[in-house]
Amino acid sequence: MNVYDSAHQLARALKDSEEFKNFNRIKEEISSNTELKEMLDDFQQKQLEIQTQQLFGNEIEEDKMQQIQQLYEIMGRDPKAAEYLQAEMVLSKMMADIYGILGEVIKIA
Repeated sequence: MNVYDSAHQLARALKDSEEFKNFNRIKEEISSNTELKEMLDDFQQKQLEIQTQQLFGNEIEEDKMQQIQQLYEIMGRDPKAAEYLQAEMVLSKMMADIYGILGEVIKIA
């Protein structure tokens, strides 16, 4: 089998997975709630900033860490936001596992 055919087959399998379907369903539900969507977008932006700083070996300011922790706690109180974060984590774990499998083959993991 051609490697590109296999990649397309993997993409279809991912798209058909329960993890992906669940994540997309929750994401669509949240998109209709402007306030919750903005809160999640803000959280993800702040989270990305911190991760980027960590990748470059920069020290993370304590107030930024507290701010992201507070946002996470606030979102955890909203059942839909908590469900979204959980679904995102499950999908991310699955993708990390796939990257790990691929990395083992080409020795980059």
